[in-house]
Amino acid sequence: MPGTWEVTTSLTSHQRLDVLTWINYLEAHLGREAIDEARRRAVVHATPAQHWLRYADAHLAGYAMVSGELDPSLEMAGGGFDDDLLTRVLEIHPQIDWWTRGPQARDSGVDLRTLQFLRVDLPVDLEPIPAGALLRIFDPARDEVAWLEQNNAAFASHPEQGAWRRGDLDARTREPWFDPSGFLVLEIDGVLVASCWTKVHELYEERFGEIYVVSVHPQYQGRRLGRVMVTQGLETLRRRGVASAGLFVDDSNLSARALYDSLGFRLVREDHLTRFTREVRGSSA
Repeated sequence: MPGTWEVTTSLTSHQRLDVLTWINYLEAHLGREAIDEARRRAVVHATPAQHWLRYADAHLAGYAMVSGELDPSLEMAGGGFDDDLLTRVLEIHPQIDWWTRGPQARDSGVDLRTLQFLRVDLPVDLEPIPAGALLRIFDPARDEVAWLEQNNAAFASHPEQGAWRRGDLDARTREPWFDPSGFLVLEIDGVLVASCWTKVHELYEERFGEIYVVSVHPQYQGRRLGRVMVTQGLETLRRRGVASAGLFVDDSNLSARALYDSLGFRLVREDHLTRFTREVRGSSA
């Protein structure tokens, strides 16, 4: 039987290797990412966080990370749920927001968000670039400040993407998966107004692409620029030999869902963010 959950704020080199091996094992089994990209990056780069580990016979049999201070959130590698871990976490945190990937058995908690993971087969019909607009590849030296301004304006109320800083952008463009040819920006009258950033998931049996970030500045919405950027981004993935692509969208974002539906995206999975508190532990939600 697996042992008890233990917590540390800093992984030893041995634990870090165990966690990365466990994540890689789960990803090979699941055929998808086993944990949120930011959390995986925190393990790879030894970023301080609250790490929960469970060993069985000296082998790692479970891993989860809690991040954030004001509204701490948790995700288990594999995207599951565990009552014993919840009990331990609530001994430390009066409240925890827990991400589960796909259907998971939970007998309590309050659902906060639902993310839909959608997939589409390539190619899709291209939306033409508007007359006078310029579509080009992102240039870090030239575009960092303008892209951050455009992206943060587009996601002003978004919990993850609305407050990016230069360090957040730089960290991602230094990742091994980053390919500048998959990061498109659109200019109108010399102003960066929209973008589509894609990535290719190379290490799975089914190599697939992802619309990583797509956004249009609020002042330029309503001009079909979202369709332009999504279809042009999908085209960059097709040119890199990808046969299908996916993306995440909040189920409450009706306009984005309508766009993706019109392009042929289909629902693959729903992920849920559920809030648990000490006060309501064990009650029905």
